[in-house]
Amino acid sequence: MSKQRPWTQTWIGGVRSAGVDLGYPGQRLGLPEEGPDSVAGFGRRLAALMIDWLICTWAIAQGLLGMSSVDAAWVGLLVFAVENVLLVGTIGMTFGMRLMNIRVATLDRGRPRWVPTIARTVLLCLAVPAVMLDRDRRGIHDRVSATVVVRT
Repeated sequence: MSKQRPWTQTWIGGVRSAGVDLGYPGQRLGLPEEGPDSVAGFGRRLAALMIDWLICTWAIAQGLLGMSSVDAAWVGLLVFAVENVLLVGTIGMTFGMRLMNIRVATLDRGRPRWVPTIARTVLLCLAVPAVMLDRDRRGIHDRVSATVVVRT
């Protein structure tokens, strides 16, 4: 047993330290623990987001459209939103997701529909809902749109 006081042992270490087995991320959703269709890790998701953001702000907003660096942030966000809606709505992944071997899938492993994709993109652009993850590594934007980001 640890040297923590008895009244702190269950909540400081989280529910796992209290002996509660929550399973692996995605187990409640019926997804495998590893390999294709398993829940994508935070690192892959963050890398895909950074790739997409760089493409949208530097390559498109600054390079292609010739925006200043101040304007490129807002225009880049708009381009990022359009990219997400179009690509996730049609093929289930953005350019960054493709490079990181992940995709957005519905809970039945299909391609997301348009209305949930739009809702997901709006929440993703707000940033805060995207970093608040549950135990299945789904952000609020994924929960609202009934999607999960999985490995390909």
